[in-house]
Amino acid sequence: MKNKLLMVGILGMVMLGLAACGQKGEKSGTETTGKSAAKTEEKSDKVIKVASHMTPMTDVVEIAAKEAKKDGWDIELVQVNDNIQYNELLNNKEVDANFAQHEPYMQKFNKEKKADLVAIQKIYDAKVGFYSKKYKDVKDIPNGSKIAIPSDVSNEGRALAMLNDQGIITLKDGVGFEGTTKDIEKNDKNVELVPVDLLNLAEAYNEDDMALAYNYPTYIAKVGLTPKDALFTEEKIDNRFAISLVAREDNKDSEKIKALKKAMTSQQVKDYLEKEHSVTLIPSF
Repeated sequence: MKNKLLMVGILGMVMLGLAACGQKGEKSGTETTGKSAAKTEEKSDKVIKVASHMTPMTDVVEIAAKEAKKDGWDIELVQVNDNIQYNELLNNKEVDANFAQHEPYMQKFNKEKKADLVAIQKIYDAKVGFYSKKYKDVKDIPNGSKIAIPSDVSNEGRALAMLNDQGIITLKDGVGFEGTTKDIEKNDKNVELVPVDLLNLAEAYNEDDMALAYNYPTYIAKVGLTPKDALFTEEKIDNRFAISLVAREDNKDSEKIKALKKAMTSQQVKDYLEKEHSVTLIPSF
C-alpha cells in the first residue's frame, strides 16, 4: 500500500511538471508570435506606397526610393496605366501618395469625387507644345483646320492660352489659363477645336486631317518627338502646372510624407532631371 501511494505521488509530481513546462512553452510561443507581429507592423510603417504612371515620373520615384533608404524608409512604386487609377488609389487610402499630375488636374478630381487630395511639392514643369506633321510655320495653317486640344478642363485652358498667344484664336481679356471654348471671342481662321483625351493626343497628331495637336513630352515621346520638334511651345511657363507630389489631407503632415518629400527633392533627383530630361522639363524645386 505504501509503495502504491508513493507511485501515485511521484506520478502526480511528474504530471504537474509537464503541465508547467507546457504552460511555459505556450507562453514563450505567444511572446515570440507577439514580437514577430510587432516587427511586421514596424516594418510596414516604414513602407511608403506611391502610385505613378509613366517615365520620367516613375523614374523619379525609383531614384527617390534609393535616397529614402538611407533614412530607413522603403518607397514602393505602384505603377498604373491611366490617368484615373493613381487618384482613385490615393483617395481610397490604398497608397500614401501619387506622382503623376499637376495641381489643377488634382483639383478637378477633388471637385468631381468630393475628395481631399493635397499638392505637397512641385517637382518639375513639363515643356508642353503644339505639334504638326504638315506645317512648319503657324502662318501656314489654313482656315478651317482641325486642332486637337485636351478634353479635360484643367489642360484645355492651358492649350487655349497657347493658341491665343499665337493669334490663332482670341480669348476674352483676363481669362489666362482658365479659359474654355466658351471664352473664345474671335476665331478668324475658323479652326475646329477637337477635344481629345491626353492619352490619345499622340495618335491625334498622326491623323491626316489634323493640322495641330497639343501634347506633353511624356505622351508625344510615343511617336518619337520632343519639345524641340514642336511647332511652338508655351511662351511663359505657369508653375501651377508643375507635376507635383500629391497626398491626402489626413496624411499630408505624416512622417511618411515628410520623408517622401525629402527624397523627391533630393539633389540626386534634381541631377537626374537636369541631365537626362533637360529637353523636356525644368525642375521646380
